[in-house]
Amino acid sequence: MTDATPAPDPRGTVVLLLASSTGGVGQHVRSVARGLVEAGQPVLVCGPAATDEQFAFAATGARFTPVEISANPTPADARAVTALRRALAGTDARVVHAHGLRAGLVAALARPAAPLVVTWHNAVLAGGLRGRLSRLAERVVARSARVALGASADLVDRAAALGAADARLAPVAAPALPAPRRRRAAVRAEFGVAGDQPLVLSVGRLHPQKRYDVLVDAAARWRTRRPPPVVVVAGSGPAYLSLAARISAARAPVTLLGHRTDVADLLAGADLAVVTSDWEARQLFAQEALRAGVPLVATAVGGLPELVGDGALLVPPGDVDAVDTAVRSLLDDPGLRADLARRGVTRAAGWPTEADTVATLRALYTELDTDPAGATGHRDDAGRTGPAASGTDGPSTGRA
Repeated sequence: MTDATPAPDPRGTVVLLLASSTGGVGQHVRSVARGLVEAGQPVLVCGPAATDEQFAFAATGARFTPVEISANPTPADARAVTALRRALAGTDARVVHAHGLRAGLVAALARPAAPLVVTWHNAVLAGGLRGRLSRLAERVVARSARVALGASADLVDRAAALGAADARLAPVAAPALPAPRRRRAAVRAEFGVAGDQPLVLSVGRLHPQKRYDVLVDAAARWRTRRPPPVVVVAGSGPAYLSLAARISAARAPVTLLGHRTDVADLLAGADLAVVTSDWEARQLFAQEALRAGVPLVATAVGGLPELVGDGALLVPPGDVDAVDTAVRSLLDDPGLRADLARRGVTRAAGWPTEADTVATLRALYTELDTDPAGATGHRDDAGRTGPAASGTDGPSTGRA
């Protein structure tokens, strides 16, 4: 250990638990693990082996133990509960911090001796049997957690309404992107974008929640523009085949890029960013676009309005006409684009950082050391439980 390395925290290990993730939740857990370890806090990450392969949690200095929690409920959940109990039995757990409803349910069923914290990253949008089961899981998780952290205000309200003893807004910061590796011209050349053509970018999981069908239908109208914009979508997911078929049928100028690790480069080449989701907390790509100074059109859903403020052009969800009109207005007015980009950068400068997120969590864990049963929880001025100073402008977990 060097003089600059903090001594390990003697109060025990923070256990971070997550389900299968290919995007925002995994990135957030990796960021938190890294920050805690750098502060001298021992960390054990538990989650699917495939998720660890993507995010390399051990590279942060944390330990990793596989606990297979799928994205959807399965009979294998019982094995996940058993695996988590085994992991906790061999660990001096200070706190168990589950990320997402699926991980929260497994943690609740495992009944850890240490205080349970659950971060709610997503709303339940599914209908039918799956939706009913998910809403039941929400109630179990809300009532089992010592503290429920919401990535957006609506999630905090949801947890409180379902019986959470202590529900708080958490400043979940998106990891900063690296500097672009390629010049703008090189990025645009990859997609055959001519010098005067606009490049419109969206990034996210190809999932029905993201409503890329709305973007495709709007883009089909832009074929007649001169010059026509090039639209690219980076991301993978279960909606790929249906979106590819829709693009083909509509003859929309949209290219599905698949999974990309060069989002910073894509933003450097883009003229406009678009988010068409039915719901988001504080989406990762929305943050990345504003930080990069790329004008953003986004749906006014979930935590996005409180995230972007006047730094983006907001439209109703599911409205092809509104997306079409907003994009056209920006493409037709370079001055408006430049003004929106400046406002976005200013807005992003006020967001909490990764260090702020870790500092908030460390303070929470310390609070639980002295008050593990939750005797001091109280409601803030907005009617939410927990300390009033928990923050009001946390950014997104985004690419979930």
